[in-house]
Amino acid sequence: MAGTGKSTISRTVAQSFADKGQLGASFFFKRGEGDRGNATLFFTTIAAQLAIKIPGLGPSLGKAVEEEPDIAEKMMKEQFEKLVLGPLSKMKIATTQPPRVVIVIDALDECEREEDVKMILRLLPTARNAVPVCLRVFITSRPELPIRLGFKDMTGGTYQDLVLQEIPQPVIEHDLSAFLEHELAKIGAQRSLPKDWPGKNEIQALVEMAVPLFVFAATVCRFVGDSRWDPKKRLATILDYQTASTASKFDKTYLPILDQLLLDQDDIEKARLAKEFREVVGAIVVLASPLSTVSLASLLDLSEDDIACRLDLLHSVLSVSSDRATPVRLLHLSFRDFLVDPQKRGKSPFWVDEKETHGRIASKCLTLMSKSLRTDICDLRRPGTLRSEIDNQLIYRCLPAEVQYACRYWVHHLEQSGGGIRDGNGVYVFVQEHLLHWLEVMSLLGQTSESIIMITNLRSMSEVI
Repeated sequence: MAGTGKSTISRTVAQSFADKGQLGASFFFKRGEGDRGNATLFFTTIAAQLAIKIPGLGPSLGKAVEEEPDIAEKMMKEQFEKLVLGPLSKMKIATTQPPRVVIVIDALDECEREEDVKMILRLLPTARNAVPVCLRVFITSRPELPIRLGFKDMTGGTYQDLVLQEIPQPVIEHDLSAFLEHELAKIGAQRSLPKDWPGKNEIQALVEMAVPLFVFAATVCRFVGDSRWDPKKRLATILDYQTASTASKFDKTYLPILDQLLLDQDDIEKARLAKEFREVVGAIVVLASPLSTVSLASLLDLSEDDIACRLDLLHSVLSVSSDRATPVRLLHLSFRDFLVDPQKRGKSPFWVDEKETHGRIASKCLTLMSKSLRTDICDLRRPGTLRSEIDNQLIYRCLPAEVQYACRYWVHHLEQSGGGIRDGNGVYVFVQEHLLHWLEVMSLLGQTSESIIMITNLRSMSEVI
């Protein structure tokens, strides 16, 4: 279940084993976070960390890379066998007691490609008896179908599972109560509130609202602790939702925050603010990789101030830096799930039509690329220049983050919107006028192989039409 504290547990487990010197590697997946949203760098990252943590592993790994310098571009199975399984199996263990090595993988369900999830679950167990170390893998995930099937295919005794929402409720309540008491006491001390604030009844009410969602407790504390507002009034706003018995857990988590956006506004102003919310925040929650306020403004063709204004009251659910060049990130994926929930269509002014939003972003990407792309975009004036000879800083100067984003993900948004290529439509015109310009940029970004996949996807979309 989303929001039960899986990532917090992962971080705690990873730190615990690191303190014991037993953490070999960790990887925290996060959908919409570039390389953390897919498994392209999964095994290379694991291998690099293992080489640092395990004495004697470095030479074997170095030899593997020397023999195949392009191993990072190979299939996952080959990466695993040559960068992880091979070097581990060649280790010489001096003691009779094999050392324990733990790999922590968080949020496997947020890996964007189901095929990669299945491959990871298929490959990792093969190392169980093939290496001279006691290898253990700790995985957290929602129980999505590919993951359930992946574990089901493992032979008996290969894994043990724990379902967080099935932990006895008294244990969950105790942990939530301890967390809320600690965090709210800190807020009270910082704001010079009475030592008995909030009372035991208020804490118990929050616990009852939260069970079994740790994300509720964490979001409440961020909301109440915002230094720009009165914490007593903010807490009262949250507790008002306790009486809304028909509200879901996520309604009680996020509606108190979102409703503040429309407070004391007339119907016309509420409609305008809700539309702007869907335009800005809707884009943020469906982006394939986070963008800064500056880049969002350029991509969406809005002013930076307008975007900053829309995000000003959302620091409890979004990571928004005072530096507008820092990417805006979701604090928890459940906020995205809440906004795009189809059951809220027509019921919530904050509901985000995921398909429509993808279509709008695809259109914005095409517009931005059409204005930005041209022949020899980095002004090299030397056809045939090797990519390795081009300074990365030059590429970043000529290709701002929003242009890079548009080039990498416009096909993704087009697919998700259900769109395609039709005679005379925007996609058709872009491909006719800028295909070679786009391929040049993808090459500069080191995404040539991805561009081939994108073209294949485009062809399939045009065939359907």
